[in-house]
Formats: sequence, C-alpha cells, structure tokens
Amino acid sequence: MNADWQNGGFGIYIHWPFCLAKCPYCDFNSHVRAQVDIASWQVALLTELRANAALTGRRVVQSVFFGGGTPSLMPPALVGALIDEIGALWSLAPNAEITLEANPTSVEADKFRCFAKAGVNRISMGVQALNDVDLRALGRMHSADEAMQAFDIARNIFKRVSFDLIYARQNQTLAQWEAELRQALRLAVDHLSLYQLTIESGTRFGDLAARGRLRGLPSDDVSADMYDLTQAICADEGMPAYEISNHARPGAESRHNLIYWRYGDYAGIGPGAHGRLTLNEGRFAREDLRNPEAWRKSVEDIGHGIKQNDLLTGSEQACEYLLMSMRLIEGSNINRFQQLNGASINQAAVNTMVADGLLVLKDDRIACTARGRVVLNAILRELLP
Repeated sequence: MNADWQNGGFGIYIHWPFCLAKCPYCDFNSHVRAQVDIASWQVALLTELRANAALTGRRVVQSVFFGGGTPSLMPPALVGALIDEIGALWSLAPNAEITLEANPTSVEADKFRCFAKAGVNRISMGVQALNDVDLRALGRMHSADEAMQAFDIARNIFKRVSFDLIYARQNQTLAQWEAELRQALRLAVDHLSLYQLTIESGTRFGDLAARGRLRGLPSDDVSADMYDLTQAICADEGMPAYEISNHARPGAESRHNLIYWRYGDYAGIGPGAHGRLTLNEGRFAREDLRNPEAWRKSVEDIGHGIKQNDLLTGSEQACEYLLMSMRLIEGSNINRFQQLNGASINQAAVNTMVADGLLVLKDDRIACTARGRVVLNAILRELLP
C-alpha cells in the first residue's frame, strides 16, 4: 500500500445535510426538511462508518469534522454515538481535534455543554457578518447580537473556537470591512475563516446575478484591496494566514483542514461527502450520493451511500496534491509531487516565477509569495503537467 497519505494524516468528515433555511449564496449540499428521523439517520451514519473502517483497517484518527448543513442541529447524543463509534472502529489520537460547525440560531449553553461532554473540543461558528443589515442580505436567520451571545457561550465552554466571516459583500466599502475585521479580531479566540463572497451558479445569488439583479458587489479592484488589507491586519494582530482564507494564532490551525491541504486520507460520511482513501489497490476518490433520502436508502439497502469510487492515477494524485498544498503558506514539497507524478515538476516555470517574485523556492519546497497568492490559479496552470 502506498504510504503517501501519511504525509497528511487521516481524518473523518461527517456531513449533516439539514438546515433551517437555505442561504442565497450557499452551494453546499444542504437541505431544509420539516422533520428528520434521528434514529434512522444514526443507524445509517454508523453503518457507513463501519463500511469505511472495513476498507481501511485500524488507523489513528487525527481529526473528526462535523460539517453541513448545520451540524449544531444534531442531538448531542447522536454526535456522541458517532464519536464513540469512530474510537471503537479506529483509534482516536490522544489530542484528536473534534470540530462541530454551528450556526448562532441553533445553539444554547446547555446544548454546547452537551456537545463538549460528547467529545467535541472545537467549534466553528458561521457568523458571516457583524451587522444586521448584511446578515439579512445574506439570508442569515440570526442577528449580530445573537451571534455574539452564541460566540460568548462557545468560548466559555471550548478552548478552541473559530468563526467565519464573508467579505466583498453587497455595498460593502473597504473602510467598513476594515472596521468589521478589527472588531472580529478583538473577539477572536484562535482562528478566523475569512472568505470573499463568490457567486455560484445554481444558488439564488447566482440566479439573480445572471439576470443582472444582484447589485452593489464591489469591483475586482476593491475586492483585491479587501484581501490585501485582510492579510496585513491579521498578520499585525498575531493571526497570520496559514492558508488563502484561513488565519490562526500559532498552533491553532485547523488540523482537519490541514489533512485536506496536505493531501492526507479522509473518510467522507453522509450525503454528498467526499473522501480520499488509500487502499491496497491505490488511492481512491470517493463521493456519496447527494440527496439525503437517496443516500439513506442506499445505506439501508447495500450498506453504504457511495456514488463514485475512482482509482486515481499517479499524475491525478500529484495534480490534487499541488492544487491543495499550494493554498498553504508552507507550500508544496517538490519531491513528493514528483514521486506521485512519476515525472519532474516544470522547473523552468518555477524558475521564471521565482524571478518574477510569485514563488519562493527553498530546498525542496515551493510556496507562493503574497503577490503569488493573488494569482494562484494562474500559477497552478503553469506548474501542472
């Protein structure tokens, strides 16, 4: 078995696909349902965990991530049952990071305490904006005050707390984003995810944009200025970027996301979940059925919800590794890329971009400079075979 995955580690991602409402910018696999049969969902999620463990054998799990959807809508008892099963099927590392995404509309002090007792030790909160006007425009169901109350609850219960903000929003100025970012940094515990608003097809915002009805978005130049300002202010405040959109105090980086970006293995559990598993035959790209009801029926009928299970070639793995790792400030290991690819990286392109100030090359690693991160997609096009 190829041991390359051990460079990134092994984690478990569990997808809870249900939300109270669908946000207009969201293209995640999330669904609104009037009722959810918790007992049958617990059986299905446990069944798919066991199916994945039968493939991998016992491994050390460095991280578990409950994403969605809105995982904080899950009963804590269900979260605890899944964590316990992961520990029984594999081995949880002594310092395993167990993250649960939460929306301010679905939290209360007692529920957070129950999540902590169930084994969750890190919360990632979807705040998105710190004023009510923009929260309404983003389709969020909480107010800024509710978000701050939920955040206070979280940081009094969990040592590790992150929250998300979206910038380059409609009618947002550079000065407004700077004020909001500085407020966020005063609140932050150890981690911030700061995403530029992107308009995705198939979303309500995407439909409005296609009809010319999504007004007030900042220009590309203003959006770029917001990105540059974000990097500078966060670095000055001791929370530098370790990835394009993620900032953390030293040692507080999301260990689960680092598994993705360092191209480790991860089991994807639940509707629409993706996974990468290295087995005897090689590394497989796995994807579950997206529709919640179709996924659950598949698990009930055949023991898993996998829709796609493709064996990756060496060059495909090398491509994925570069796409993921170059998002990190630490960059990519050239030797690892070449071992996966079976061929050398485009050294001429590397030399040119180093000379142009877009890349740095040190020993066997390449990484983007601050200038390079702004044009990462163009850099990747030059580097990939």
